[in-house]
Amino acid sequence: MLTELSIRNLAVIEHVHIRFKTGFHVLTGETGAGKSIIIDALTLIVGGRGSSELVRYGTDKAEIEAMFELPTTHPVWHTLTELGIQADSNEHLVIRREITATGKSSSRINGQLVNLTMLRQTGEWLVNIHGQHEHQSLLNVEEHIHSLDLFGDSEIETAKKTYQASYDHYIKLQKELRDLQETSKQALQMLDLYRFQIDEISAAKLKVGEDEKLAEEKRKLSNAEKLYQSSSEAYDFLYATNRGLDAAGKAVARIQDIVQLDPVKLTPLLEQAQSAFYQMEDAAYQLRDYRDEIEFNPSRLDFIEQRLDTLTSLRRKYGENIQEMLAYLEKIKKEVDTIENKDEHIRNLEDKLALEEKKLSAAALNLSTLRKGIAHQLAAQIEHELRDLQMERTQFRVQVEQILDERGIEVEGKKVRFSRQGVDYIEFMMAPNPGEPLRGLSKIASGGELSRIMLAMKTIFARIDQIPVLVFDEVDTGVSGRAAQAIAEKMSVLSTSCQVFSITHLPQVASFADVHFYIHKEVDHERTFTRVRDMPDAERVQELARMLGGVEVTETTLHHAGEMLAMARNKKLRV
Repeated sequence: MLTELSIRNLAVIEHVHIRFKTGFHVLTGETGAGKSIIIDALTLIVGGRGSSELVRYGTDKAEIEAMFELPTTHPVWHTLTELGIQADSNEHLVIRREITATGKSSSRINGQLVNLTMLRQTGEWLVNIHGQHEHQSLLNVEEHIHSLDLFGDSEIETAKKTYQASYDHYIKLQKELRDLQETSKQALQMLDLYRFQIDEISAAKLKVGEDEKLAEEKRKLSNAEKLYQSSSEAYDFLYATNRGLDAAGKAVARIQDIVQLDPVKLTPLLEQAQSAFYQMEDAAYQLRDYRDEIEFNPSRLDFIEQRLDTLTSLRRKYGENIQEMLAYLEKIKKEVDTIENKDEHIRNLEDKLALEEKKLSAAALNLSTLRKGIAHQLAAQIEHELRDLQMERTQFRVQVEQILDERGIEVEGKKVRFSRQGVDYIEFMMAPNPGEPLRGLSKIASGGELSRIMLAMKTIFARIDQIPVLVFDEVDTGVSGRAAQAIAEKMSVLSTSCQVFSITHLPQVASFADVHFYIHKEVDHERTFTRVRDMPDAERVQELARMLGGVEVTETTLHHAGEMLAMARNKKLRV
């Protein structure tokens, strides 16, 4: 659940700190008081796009911070781990968002800086915000298939992954076949070039690492005289009479003569001197051997230089190093094979495509069959929820059908259109009144009906998606009377499984709230401030009376408001 929300310098809000509880929260107030700014703040917290226009005039930046308390099993902890965000599931989850007056934005999760994409991926598990425009998604038929698949959960997901893997492979084979069939005169012209390149690279008999070894050998051969002279002089300095080793040996002998006179101090010195003598002697022998192995070979040096020139020339044409050149060689060999054996490759690809089409058809049929079964379940549950929302005579169906397309794949003896989502066309259908035919929502549903259908679906999906916070921004617009109370009752029931927030102008909805926040504006020293107040029951009666009666609050409206609150309490106790 969302436990705390802190807002600074966002639009007309200077500073607001709100503590939330479990259950059903409503936010009420006059139009333009700033209720939607609270929703804007939550939208920013879960990754919504911000702008400098949201920053309060005269301030440097807007700051929003939200704290969530979630069970250790909630999926968001796994998402945070995948994103590389350190978060202990035994602690609170804190999200902070800042937007500067210049339009720059920064976000942090538990103190760790994250980008907007990471914030959105996290926010998808935390808050689901539904405004009046969200109704339009119900009218978008393309979204219906996603809703059905979400309801189908893991059963649909497994079948869909199998289908999509086959679909991706099928499309890949189709592209390969199309590209091969389109191989034309240009490809044949390239054949001569490819053959020349293959001969040129193959003739070089390239070996990985050869260029580095040759460069090292060239360096030694080019400096053979200097290497020989310097190593010889170093050997002479160590081994010649009265030079390094001779002097070191005499020093060791002198220490041996006196070591018995002061063994405590001289014994360690003698050991050090002897060790140094032996190391110098070993170095001298190695220098001598190195000097004797130095090669003076001008012809070998000429060969190496020519070979390196050849490799440099090839590198300019075919790759930065020998590995890349060999990779290019393999690539053009395959191209040549493809061009020379085009017909055979086409037959092989056509055979593979035919086999994959059978697999794709079977996977599509399996997915479609599952969807039809799930569609009946979803329609039955939506009808059940609609009965609670004063739409008890409404028939609701999830239509699952395929569209014929000669360019598609064959499923059960007919060619149908297919896409990465499958071969199904999904549309939500309804008949609001008995005796009327089923039609698409976009053709017959009113605003009030869409509000209730959307609420019914959110009630169902709240049991599936595990999102702890649901926000409804004036979704009850266009609804009144008994239908408004039914929406309020449904939101109240929904709040027993998740935290529900609603901005509303309907007293029927506000009366069912467990927590009631009143949003209002104040003007002080020519500046406007939005205030948020958690209303006790006594003030709630006054606010409900205002919502019922408008500007004038009478004894009648006060009495009616009190009755609404009492009735809502009794109703919630019976649930």
